Amino acid sequence: MAGTPVNPSPDPARVLPTASGDGCAEFPLFPLGTVLFPDGVLPLRIFETRYLDMVRRCMAQDSPFGVCLITRGGEVGTPAEHHSIGCSARIVDFDMDAGGVLQLRTVGHERFEVLHRTLRKDGLLVGTIRTLAPDPIMAIPPALSVCVELMEAIVQDLRKKLGDAFVNVLAEPLRMQDCGWVANRLSELLPLSAAVRQELMSLTDPIDRLSQIAAMLSPEGSDPPGAGDPLND
Repeated sequence: MAGTPVNPSPDPARVLPTASGDGCAEFPLFPLGTVLFPDGVLPLRIFETRYLDMVRRCMAQDSPFGVCLITRGGEVGTPAEHHSIGCSARIVDFDMDAGGVLQLRTVGHERFEVLHRTLRKDGLLVGTIRTLAPDPIMAIPPALSVCVELMEAIVQDLRKKLGDAFVNVLAEPLRMQDCGWVANRLSELLPLSAAVRQELMSLTDPIDRLSQIAAMLSPEGSDPPGAGDPLND
């Protein structure tokens, strides 16, 4: 949503999120250089005052905030431009490191579309959002079984390498026969660019999403875009 007008808000203490009569809601936005998927685990290190205040409010109200992929700008400082499709995040665990930086473990909840955003006096972006329909629970077609086999191999490898820290990468329950869940996890774990992940997350059909991933894995298809460790991209 690069180019979307940002209106200043005079009230930095407004309770969030709030629902409106037209089915929309408002909550704080956290533009990042990564893509969050529903049920995906996203660790965060929080040190800017605007986001520390946001986290306090979210924890006190047990409310989510929205994660959107940055299109222009950075994660720190001046509020960045970002894609209009994002995913809400809920805080499930937190800790403070020795340097006083707040560390969060968040999990993706629902996809949303940002209809409008406002810049508050404290520098926090607040979005008026429309929640998108969740993926329907769908069995994985036999033609896409290679994706299940790959996901099972990744899970086995992660459990072996990480032990108890496995939950910092994948949130249970593991729905290995659910098309949308497998598509989302492979989108996170394969070495894909953020732009490709955004495109996959924005798809409304989980079979289409998984089919595109299978095409990337096929010897006849193109190699997965991006490079590097799939857990650290």
